[in-house]
Amino acid sequence: MAKTPLAEAGFYFDELNKLRVLEPDVSQKTLELKEECKEFVDKIGQFQEKVGGLIELVDELAKEAETEKMKAIGARNLLKSVAKQREAQQQQLQALIAEKKMQLERELKEPA
Repeated sequence: MAKTPLAEAGFYFDELNKLRVLEPDVSQKTLELKEECKEFVDKIGQFQEKVGGLIELVDELAKEAETEKMKAIGARNLLKSVAKQREAQQQQLQALIAEKKMQLERELKEPA
């Protein structure tokens, strides 16, 4: 197909008979690319929203896990404290038993 003098000069008419400086197929591909870019940007926006929600959820779960961790550490420390108290109490009772045994032995050795 022979080019018209306008086409040779780089001017084209579109389907609405408007004068264009781009070839019709280049113009069409540009519009398609523009539409694809818009769809891509929309999908990226949706992706960012979903990822943002996921990040918030993970942050919340991390805070809850940290809280539970602190509770567990507190409970463990309390158990250690109770164990030390019982050990100290046991030693006191053993010392008291030893003292009472010695007192009993002295009383048994004394003449009545």
